Amino acid sequence: MSDVTILHNQSCSTSRAAMERIGEAEVSADVVDYLRHPLDAAQLEDLLDKLEDAPTHLVRRDTHFRELGLTDADVETREQVVAVLTQHPRLLQRPVVVRGDRAIIGRPKERVAAFLAE
Repeated sequence: MSDVTILHNQSCSTSRAAMERIGEAEVSADVVDYLRHPLDAAQLEDLLDKLEDAPTHLVRRDTHFRELGLTDADVETREQVVAVLTQHPRLLQRPVVVRGDRAIIGRPKERVAAFLAE
């Protein structure tokens, strides 16, 4: 069994930096390419139960978010976050690192090292 799970996007520099921190910490990791293997509603609920950040922070507010016509009002509640991320997994904030019953969004980059050191 791995020490951590990382929801990873190889094309994201912050996500790649998190992978480097995991390697430096010599921690074994399950790497989930969430774009190829999107989380379903139950998995997202479980993740939100562990997440130390507010549920709304799990949603990226990028160009794609705006192209979809979404606003902050569309992702205010936990239920809205699950619905949006189920439909649009590309909007999942990255990276997300899960360790036991805790999870963090790995932004800023330094946050991952601190989380792994705990």
